[in-house]
Amino acid sequence: MPDVNPAPAQGATTVDVVVVGAGFAGLYLLHRLRGLGMTTRVFEQATGVGGTWWWNRYPGARCDVESMQYSFGFSDAIQQEWRWSERFSAQPEILAYANWVADKLDLKRDITFETKVTEASWDEAADRWTVRTDRGDAVTCRHLIMATGCLSNAKLPEIPGIDSFQGRTFHTGHWPHEGVDFADRTVAVIGTGSSAIQAIPVIAEAAKHVTVFQRTPNFSIPSRNAPMDDEYENLWKSDYPNRRLQAREMRTGILYPTATVGALEVSEAERLAEYERRWAMGGTAFMAAFNDLISNPDSNHTAAEFVRNKIRGIVKDARTAELLAPKDHPIGTKRICVDTRYYETYNRDNVALVDVRSNAIAAITPKGLRLADGTEYAVDDIVFATGFDAMTGALTKVAIRGSTGTTLKDAWEAGPRTYLGLCAAGFPNMFMITGPGSPSVLSNMIVSIEQHVDWTIDLLAHMRDRGVTRVEATQEAQDNWVLHNNEVAEKTLYPRAASWYMGANVPGKPRVFMPYIGGVGVYRQLCAEIAEKGYEGFRMEGAPARVAAE
Repeated sequence: MPDVNPAPAQGATTVDVVVVGAGFAGLYLLHRLRGLGMTTRVFEQATGVGGTWWWNRYPGARCDVESMQYSFGFSDAIQQEWRWSERFSAQPEILAYANWVADKLDLKRDITFETKVTEASWDEAADRWTVRTDRGDAVTCRHLIMATGCLSNAKLPEIPGIDSFQGRTFHTGHWPHEGVDFADRTVAVIGTGSSAIQAIPVIAEAAKHVTVFQRTPNFSIPSRNAPMDDEYENLWKSDYPNRRLQAREMRTGILYPTATVGALEVSEAERLAEYERRWAMGGTAFMAAFNDLISNPDSNHTAAEFVRNKIRGIVKDARTAELLAPKDHPIGTKRICVDTRYYETYNRDNVALVDVRSNAIAAITPKGLRLADGTEYAVDDIVFATGFDAMTGALTKVAIRGSTGTTLKDAWEAGPRTYLGLCAAGFPNMFMITGPGSPSVLSNMIVSIEQHVDWTIDLLAHMRDRGVTRVEATQEAQDNWVLHNNEVAEKTLYPRAASWYMGANVPGKPRVFMPYIGGVGVYRQLCAEIAEKGYEGFRMEGAPARVAAE
C-alpha cells in the first residue's frame, strides 16, 4: 500500500486552497475565496478560461439553456451590464462572456494556464494536500476543490483501426481553435448525441457529402433560436432578483412554465394542444408540459409519440424518419437535445443516415469505415461526436489519494459514492463542484455551480471561525446519501435508458445513475438543513498539536 503519510513536497508553494479548473465553477470559486481572504491557486489545462466552452468549439455549439438564465446571478452589476445577442447563445459568445467576467473581476492573475494537475496526496499528519502538476509544480494546501466539470473528459470510441485513418479526424469535444473547412469534403459523423445534433446541420451546409453513422437516435426539440429581443431582455433585467429566486427553486434550475396536471388527466385534444404549444415555444421546456412525464410511462409515451410524429412529418424519407425516431427509451431519460433544423437536414441530397445498430462499424480503415457486412465508406474526414466519460472521468483521471492511501478511482471502482455530490468519505478537505450525486447535468449548470460554491464557502468560513482544520464526510452519511439518490432515481423513468447519466457510453463503467434527480430546489433545501444542523454528516477536527503553529 502507498505511504498514507507522504513527506511534504520539498520547496512546495503553500496556499489555503487549490482549485482545479477555470470554467464557470473555478471562476466563481476564486472570486468567493478572495472574499473570504483565502490564498488560492487555480490550475487550468487550457490556455484560457471557460471550461467546456473553451474546449467545445465544434460547428453549431450552443447552450440549451436560455442566455438570460445561463449566466451568473451573484452580481447584479454583471448581470445588468452584459448583453446577450441571441436567445440561446453560441459557444463564441459564452466564451467571450467567461473572459469578460474573469477580466472584470481580475481573476486571471491567480490562474496558472496550460497546466494539468496529475496527482494530489493527503498528508494525514498535517491535514493538508500536496498537489502536483505536469509542469513540475508542487503546492500544499489546506483544501482541494475540484472544479473540473461534468462533461470535460472527451471519449473516443473503441473501434479497431482508429489510428489507421489517413484523412483528418476531429472530436467535437476537442475542436481545432482555428476552425475546420469542410468545403468539397466527404465527411463521416459518428454519433447522434447533443453535439452531433448541433454540428451536423452546419457541417452539411459546407460539405460535399455527410454520412451520419447512428447507433442510438435521440429526441430533439427545436430551439426556436432568434436574436435577443430588447423587450424580453428588459423583462428579465427589471426582475432578475425574483426570477433568479424562482429558478433556484425549480426542479431543473430553469425558470419556465410548469404543469400541475398529468398528461392523462386532460383530454387528448388538450394534451396535443399543449405539446404543440411547447413545440412552438422551443427548448427543453417541452418536458415540463405535464407533471408526470418523467415518472409515468404511459404519460411519457404520449410525449414521445408526439415527437416521433413530428419527426415523421419533417423527414421526407419514411425509412430515415423511422431510424431517427427513438423507440428504445422514454423521452427525456437521455439528455433531451435542442436543435436548429436537425431533422430537416436529412432532407438534403448530400446527407445520408446509416444505422450501425443493425450493422455495426467493424473497423476504421485508412480510407474510411467498414461495416460488419463488409460495406465500405470512403471519406475525407471523420468527426467523432462520441461524447465524454461524464461526471467522473475528469475526477478519476487525477491520481487523488486520500487518507487511507486509496485513490478516488479505486474508491469508485463500483461507481461513484459521495455525500451530496460535494465530498467523499476518506478524502478530507476535498470538495467537488457539481459532482456525482448532485443535480449537476440535470440542471442549469450555473445555478447548481453557484449553490455548490456558496455552500462550500460557507463551510470553509465555519471551519476557519472555529479553528477546524479537517472536515470529512462520514461513511454513514455517504452511504445514506447514495441510498437516497438511488431511491429517488428508481421512482423515475431515467434508469430505463442506457444513457451517459448511467455511464453506459463507456465500456466497463459501472451502471450507476450518477446525478441527483430530486431537483435543484429540493436539493438546495436539503443542503441548507444540513448546514443548519452544524453540518450534519461531516466529522470536523482541529489541527494536531504538532502542526498547530504552522
